[in-house]
Amino acid sequence: MKAKLKKLSDQVMVITGASSGIGLVTARMAAREGVKLVLAARSEDALRQLADEINHRGGEAIYVVADVSQQADVRRIAHAALQRFGRFDTWVNDAGVSIYGKVEEVPIDDMRHLFETNVWGLIYGSLEAVKHLKKQGGTLINIGSILSESTAILQTIYSASKHAVKGFTDGLRMELELDKAPVVVTLIKPAAIDTPYTLHAKNYMEREAKHAPPAYAPETVARAILHCAENPEREITVGGGGRMITGLAHLAPRLLDKFMENVFVKQEKADYAPRPLHDNGLDHAAGELEERGNYDGHTQERSYYTTASLHPLTTAAIAGAVGLGIAALVRNSRKTSAPTSDELNETRSTLWVE
Repeated sequence: MKAKLKKLSDQVMVITGASSGIGLVTARMAAREGVKLVLAARSEDALRQLADEINHRGGEAIYVVADVSQQADVRRIAHAALQRFGRFDTWVNDAGVSIYGKVEEVPIDDMRHLFETNVWGLIYGSLEAVKHLKKQGGTLINIGSILSESTAILQTIYSASKHAVKGFTDGLRMELELDKAPVVVTLIKPAAIDTPYTLHAKNYMEREAKHAPPAYAPETVARAILHCAENPEREITVGGGGRMITGLAHLAPRLLDKFMENVFVKQEKADYAPRPLHDNGLDHAAGELEERGNYDGHTQERSYYTTASLHPLTTAAIAGAVGLGIAALVRNSRKTSAPTSDELNETRSTLWVE
């Protein structure tokens, strides 16, 4: 059965991780489109303020304080949506936590904690969503990352969790299609997004974490989420820089390794000391209605690549342009056994399709 997706103004949407970053921006943008909202996160004060803000502006929102790593909490989110609105039409699994540091220096308990949120929390949310969406149709949107297909050095555990997100999402989609269920399953893969991601990370590095360029505004992801709530999409990459990274991961993985080891590892460290280790969003709630983070470069407010890729007639042309750029990189990399740092920096600065 083909899913019939409603207009945003007729939808009820569940958003986890709604107290900061992508989840927060998506909630505000969705409210302006008339979406009724069920907001979930661990930060009660932030959720209450956000719901009050939306309701005072003529929207309709409720909130549920929930830790998605706990399956009972995720069930409460669905129950609250059904009790208040009688249904939900789109479920967005956005909640996530992060860790910076060498794998050998990160405690196993922290790794497990991250997987409990990023992977098991998303699995709990997906299963709860699908259980209800199979009855009337709708969309499940899982927020992965370009690190679902590549790995960022010193973000290994986070990258591994996003690989798991992609594997689970792809498998669930196929099973639902096999059963002819009226549910669209979408994976959204953002590049670096200027949110409090780095500030909420548990950081074992010697310096504060920051995004490597290029970084995009959270609105770029929110627009993709709202598009996918109305239009069936299998997978969306947000940011031309991210598309280049995933292309290199598939076509020139050794070149990407060298880039990570020689360039990226320096770009993801700020020039000042890190926050105290206990100040992080892995061990406790950290959302305080912050949309942006500590990125000190120029934030790309729009991704022309992503905007164009949402329109089928231009997707092939974009893919061709990206493919030509990657092919040129591969040809150049074969001329030398080890690209220099200058060459890798030039790759970063000249070949992005924004």
